[in-house]
This record gives sequence, C-alpha cells and structure tokens, in this order.
Amino acid sequence: MLWYLLIFLMRVCDVSLTTFRTLMVVQGRRVQAAFIGFFEVILYIVALGKVVSSLDDPINLLFYALGFATGNYVGITIENKIALGNLGAQIILKTDKNQDLINSLRAKKFGITVMEGYGKDGPREVLYVALNRKDLVKLKNIVYEYDPKAFITVSNISPVSGGFFSTTKRK
Repeated sequence: MLWYLLIFLMRVCDVSLTTFRTLMVVQGRRVQAAFIGFFEVILYIVALGKVVSSLDDPINLLFYALGFATGNYVGITIENKIALGNLGAQIILKTDKNQDLINSLRAKKFGITVMEGYGKDGPREVLYVALNRKDLVKLKNIVYEYDPKAFITVSNISPVSGGFFSTTKRK
C-alpha cells in the first residue's frame, strides 16, 4: 500500500513541477526551468520505473494515473496563487465617468495609456494597462466599480524595456 501512495505522490509532485517549468520556459526563465526540470524528471522516472516493473499490478497504474490527474489540478491551483508574469489589459469603456476611473487606477499605481477607439456605437476610450498578473483581480474590481459594462481583454506579455510596473506588494 505504501508503494501505491508513493507512486501517487511522486506523480502529483512531478506533474505540478511540469506546470511551473512550462511557465518558466514560456517566460524565458532558463535557469529556473532547468533547475525545476532536473527534479521533475527524477520523480517521473522513479514513479514510471515502479509502474513499468510491476505491470502485473494494475493498481500501480491506477495510482500513477490518479497522481497525474491530481498533479494537473494541484499545479494549476498553485500557479494561479503565485501568479507569475505580466499581462497587458485592454479596457474599452462604455460610460462617461472615465476620468474618475483613470485617476483611481493611477492612484492605485497602475500605469495606463489612454487611446481613442471607435466601435459600433461610436467613439470609446480604450485603456491599455501593463500589470503584474497577481494584480488582475484588483484591476477588474476597480474598473467594474466605475463601469460595470466595460469590456476587458487580457494577454500575456513580456516587457522589453521602459514603461511602468508597480512594485507594491499585494496585501
């Protein structure tokens, strides 16, 4: 029974590490990705080796698969809590209270560029905000407080140089 639990836990850890390593690769963090990958592959090989050496025991395979599924869930949950990376948010405003919103966002240390757009219903102000991923919920809450019908899209970005990113910590 201990081997089943060990296979399960190794698989949860290795798949969770895969989630982080993939994020590091996408963000161009080579050293971190390599470091994580080292431990990830050790766990993977040990767990797989135990399952392959005991193919006559289908419960090993069951715990291996359960560990994989659970590892995906755990890895994504942890990664969402850590929220590494940067985002670019485009906010299309639909009210006339835009200056109050812009002032509020700037007071909360968000860097904003305001552009003029033209949609189906006429001119609109479009805000472009570069932000730390962990601040997305905060941004959305402020925007919807002023304009509940605002249209927000978000993209992953990799800033090259310049610009404004707040260095304040989340409370």
